[in-house]
Amino acid sequence: MSELNFKVDEQKCIHCGLCVKDCITSVLEQQDSNSVPKAVAPHRCIACQHCMAICPVGAISVFNKNPDESEKLYSQNSDMILNLIKSRRSNRQYKHENIAPDIMQKLKDMLPWVPTGCNYHKLHFSFIDEVSVMDEFRNYTNNKIVNALTKAPVKAVMERFAPFTKAFINGDDVVFRGAPHMLVVSNAVKAPCAKEDAVIAISYFELYAQSLGIGTCWCGYGEMVLKVFPELCEYLEIPEGYSPQYVMLFGHKEVNYQRSIQPEPVSIVSAKAERIQKLSVGKKLKRCFWNFIR
Repeated sequence: MSELNFKVDEQKCIHCGLCVKDCITSVLEQQDSNSVPKAVAPHRCIACQHCMAICPVGAISVFNKNPDESEKLYSQNSDMILNLIKSRRSNRQYKHENIAPDIMQKLKDMLPWVPTGCNYHKLHFSFIDEVSVMDEFRNYTNNKIVNALTKAPVKAVMERFAPFTKAFINGDDVVFRGAPHMLVVSNAVKAPCAKEDAVIAISYFELYAQSLGIGTCWCGYGEMVLKVFPELCEYLEIPEGYSPQYVMLFGHKEVNYQRSIQPEPVSIVSAKAERIQKLSVGKKLKRCFWNFIR
């Protein structure tokens, strides 16, 4: 992490104390209502930049960042966002063509804003943004899977693919669904929330891609082949000390859905006051079993 370099423009500061109140690690301190905030414990900073973001007059700078260069925030249309969520579908039919470079760049430029657990921000993103490269990756991987499924010593490793053996041998693209592009999100093995960070990043990426008219599909099999065939990680330039956490396929859609689905209701409860009860040993053990079984 670079030096905090916390600065306050005293001509702008209105002494509201919002930055001090919002600092989760108590880096900042304000002696009284007429004084400007100061960084009294910079070593505790987690680089969230909340102090700069919350200042109503743009008086605070951290890490040599100019608050005037930050984007202004504006209210969102909640109905449109809900419609985007409802319209999201997993796309498994793609046009065999590249996404325009400017759209691809937009997708990449969004990624620094995805949140991570403990503000760790060490995610690594590997893109395949050329359909010819994706075809090479696809063909190599599918051939490796076919070889594994037809040779006894390694067949057990590919147990999850066994039901699709005939499809693989027939040349069906079971894993990559003909997608022209792929994103692999990897995280440092020491990250406090390695899998969670990747899933959050993929979720943000997917919704933004859908808003741009780009189809997406979560690819658990893609994650599996990366871990089984380590040379693929080298191909994707995943750094040492990093593990691939999840994969997303994406590209121009071959089909377009015209309406939302009608999902079944989910289980929702609202907790009520004074409901915490002392559990028997048996109930505690049962609950712990379900809590930690996965």
